[in-house]
Amino acid sequence: MHGKTVLLTGASGGIGFVTARELARRGARMVLVCRDAGRAEAARGAILAEVPEANVDLLLCDLSLISNVRDLAAEVGRRYEKLDVLINNAGVMPGPLTITREGHELSWATNHLAVFALTNLLLPQLEAAGQGRVVTVASDGHWLGEIEPSQAARNDPEKYSAFAAYCDSKLANILFTNELAHRLDLTSITANCLHPGIVDTGLMAPGRTGLLKMAWSLGKPFMISPERGAQTSIFLASAPEVAHVSGRYFKHSKPARLLSSRAQNRAEASRLWRISAEETGIG
Repeated sequence: MHGKTVLLTGASGGIGFVTARELARRGARMVLVCRDAGRAEAARGAILAEVPEANVDLLLCDLSLISNVRDLAAEVGRRYEKLDVLINNAGVMPGPLTITREGHELSWATNHLAVFALTNLLLPQLEAAGQGRVVTVASDGHWLGEIEPSQAARNDPEKYSAFAAYCDSKLANILFTNELAHRLDLTSITANCLHPGIVDTGLMAPGRTGLLKMAWSLGKPFMISPERGAQTSIFLASAPEVAHVSGRYFKHSKPARLLSSRAQNRAEASRLWRISAEETGIG
């Protein structure tokens, strides 16, 4: 990874931090995108403590707002001529229905629309790298997801379920990856996504209540560490053997079967792209 520049969102903790540390250890210049300045500096300090020679830059962004994503992409364009790898790692597990000031449900905005917008806006830098890679952290939770036809349907408090919203966003990650890979077929950029496993991270925010919190607590003893959970992200970002692989879903650093027929539907992927382009004004 020497000489390569990697931009990673959600880098201040969990599998994002481990991915950043290990790619820095391999020689990559890491650009860490974090929401909180204090946690970002702590992550950078922790990486430098273990990898003193690491080259680590910080960029702050609340990815739940597309206007912020646009500003982030513009700053990346000013600072870096090329990006060898974009890792869309940031994600939230929503609690009560939260609508951003731009009108989007929080997990849809953070987990999918930000991925859609940032990736599209950074395609020039990825193409300039000669062989750019887009890696998106999805989830096996996609098998319970569906793509709602409108913003109004996603924002309906009568129908809202935090778990369903999360699963919807993870299905969107996979459909987006499939459509992106199709659109980039004649370029040097690849796009893949992955299931990291059920990882013991801060995805479930403190103070969360209800059945989802209870299920998370019961499952905690069976969860894997962030170190194990980060391995497939690291593999897809760095392994020579996947340099020309695109449009695939990975688990345990190997191609895996998608659990939902929806996730393999080209018409559904195309429909999602149209919805996303309308909601972001990008693409």
